[in-house]
Amino acid sequence: MALLTKIVHTLVTPAPDTELFPRWHTPHRMIELEDLSLHYRLGDTRIEVLRSVRLHVAAGERVAITGPSGSGKTSLLLLLSGLERPAAGRIRVQGTELGTLDADALADLRRDHIGIVFQSFHLLPSLSALDNVALPLQMAGQRDAHTRAAALLQRVGLGERQQHYPGQLSGGEQQRVAIARALVHRPRLLLADEPTGNLDDHTGEAIRELLFELNRETGTTLVLVTHDPAFAARCDRVLRLHDGQLHEEAVRHQASDALPA
Repeated sequence: MALLTKIVHTLVTPAPDTELFPRWHTPHRMIELEDLSLHYRLGDTRIEVLRSVRLHVAAGERVAITGPSGSGKTSLLLLLSGLERPAAGRIRVQGTELGTLDADALADLRRDHIGIVFQSFHLLPSLSALDNVALPLQMAGQRDAHTRAAALLQRVGLGERQQHYPGQLSGGEQQRVAIARALVHRPRLLLADEPTGNLDDHTGEAIRELLFELNRETGTTLVLVTHDPAFAARCDRVLRLHDGQLHEEAVRHQASDALPA
C-alpha cells in the first residue's frame, strides 16, 4: 500500500500543454549511472543485486533490459525512479543527481517527468478505469483530466471499458489501464517492467506500437524490461543484466523504428 500511495502522489502533473503528446526538449543524456551497487541482507547473508553498474542513456533512446528472473531488472527500474536508494554509486536523471534529493523532491521529479509501468499494476480497486487514469491529473487540478484519460484509454483499446472497475477487467486489460496511467502526464522518461507480459499477441503488438509512437512523436526516453527478444530487438540498445552487471548486446532494429529526427 505504501508503494501505491507513492504512485498516486508522484503521477500528479503541472499544467498541461495543448497537444496530447507534446515533444520534449531534453539534455543529451537522460540517465547516467556511475558505479551503482545494490545489495540486500537476508539474515547473515548479503545478497548482491547490482555491482558497480555504469550506464549512459541518451535522451530519446529506447533501451531494453533483459536477463533471467531474479537478476535485478525490477530493482534497477526502482532505483532509476528514485523509489529505492542504492547502496553505493550515483544516479542522474536529466542531469539531476537523485542522491541529493529528499523524498518530496524525488516525488516531484517522478510527478513531472517519469512514467512507471509496474508488473503488478497498482490500480485503485474502488475507481473505474477512467478514474484510475484521470486521478493524477485531477489531483493536480487539471480540468481536462477525464478528456485526456479517455483519449489514452481509447488508444490502448479500452474505449468501451472506461467505466469498468479493476476487478471487472482481465489481467491484460488492467495492464493497459496501468500503461495509460503511466502516459497520461506525458513523461520524458518511461520505465516499464514487462509492459506486454500479460497481453495477448494482438494487444501486445498494439501496446508496443503505442510506446514506440510516443517515442517518435515526443522524444520520450524508453527503458523497458522484457523477456521478449523480438520486442527487445526493436529498441536501439539491448542490455542484459547478469550477475549484477549490465552487458551490451548487438541489436538490429527496423528502419521504421528509427530514432525521431
